[in-house]
Amino acid sequence: MDPATLTASALARLIRNRELSAVEAAQATLARIDRLNPGLNAIVQRMDDQALAAAQSIDAALARGEDPGPLAGVPVTVKVNIDQQGQATTNGLRIQSDLVATEDSPPVANLRRAGAVIVGRTNTPAFSLRWFTRNALHGATKNPAFPALTPGGSSGGAASATAAGLGAIAHGTDIAGSIRYPAYACGIHGLRPGLGRVPAFNATAGDRLIGGQLMATSGPLARSAADLRLGLQALSQPDPRDPWHTAYSPAPYPKRAALALTPDGLQTDPAIQAALTEAAKTLEAQGWDIGTPTLPPFREAMELQLTLWLSEFGLGGADAIAREADPDASFVHGELTRLAPAPTLESFMRALQSRARLARLWRAFFTDWPVLLTPVSGALPFPDHYDTSSPNAFAKVIVAQMPQIAPPFMGLPGLALTTSRTATHPIGIQALADRGNEHILLDLADLLAPEIPAIS
Repeated sequence: MDPATLTASALARLIRNRELSAVEAAQATLARIDRLNPGLNAIVQRMDDQALAAAQSIDAALARGEDPGPLAGVPVTVKVNIDQQGQATTNGLRIQSDLVATEDSPPVANLRRAGAVIVGRTNTPAFSLRWFTRNALHGATKNPAFPALTPGGSSGGAASATAAGLGAIAHGTDIAGSIRYPAYACGIHGLRPGLGRVPAFNATAGDRLIGGQLMATSGPLARSAADLRLGLQALSQPDPRDPWHTAYSPAPYPKRAALALTPDGLQTDPAIQAALTEAAKTLEAQGWDIGTPTLPPFREAMELQLTLWLSEFGLGGADAIAREADPDASFVHGELTRLAPAPTLESFMRALQSRARLARLWRAFFTDWPVLLTPVSGALPFPDHYDTSSPNAFAKVIVAQMPQIAPPFMGLPGLALTTSRTATHPIGIQALADRGNEHILLDLADLLAPEIPAIS
């Protein structure tokens, strides 16, 4: 068996038991990258020598009887929009191709401390601004399982790499679906942690504005529920550079799940509705109570989320988009600006005021219903680059993505699970929980998430 196709949990166990060396696992993964990545362009910054050196250190630590960490020797990838010492934090931009980090960001530092072996950095759209992955610096990424479909974005390279076995776990980031949608599109699983769970800071960029601080997060993409748990364990360790970080303290919860097939009137594809209904039946058979209560607002949260998100581009971002002159980013920014006009000071402050009300409503909802089952998107994954084909196409994408865009506004964690596949599409669902309750989503993944084989 090709070690590169194993899950992180299986690899870590074999390496810890000295049945497989970390070097052998790294060599197998690098060989698989040699074979598959040219056709995918998922990994755009390779670091073979560094990976092999890290793997040798893991093997040496095990030989000394030391514990290298829960991800001992497991090959992983990191997205190009976070700092990794000695690597350019390009974020898919030509204007940042020489922006080399001098220190690791907290997620990278945490992965290293957990014993992970970083084999490469994965592609993202320019400015991490799309649910599709292409930029003028690194090129386009392909979906390994469904080449006609988007690999998702902005963590499209991360999802493509994981689906193809170019690393057992991928680091991704999510401010409006950028972990959940790529996992959904590539037919794997992805966890967006809630506000404060995974520490973040990019020294190359400095502190983000308030929208990014409240809504953006790093999280794992993987092919199994156990690997999502391992990935979150590694990524969520404390780091004093992030003032929002909070301790992880799982609490008991009642087994009650709400089911929403068409939240806020969303037009949901029948195949997705069927997958949600089947997931609810599975939980019910495991002793869960399932209900269909009235939900707090999704659509209002989405509209306000876009207000905060786009406010960042009003302070230097628009100028950077003009200087980069990436056709996709320019089109997407133009359409977003048209759909969500630039805020005034009052509308910006009102958005933050409304955030408190909406967060309160959702917290009350999750007190009664610890989990909400809902679509990742109202539509099955879109054809690749559909969003930039016309303004009407872009508007359709935005409408469908409402279940991804809204939750980050309240800082909520979200889980995208692939439940099945057809010949042409993966099919998946989303589960949401209150802040601090990622453990509920991981428990749900144990019940609902099949182990996904790596695509050859």
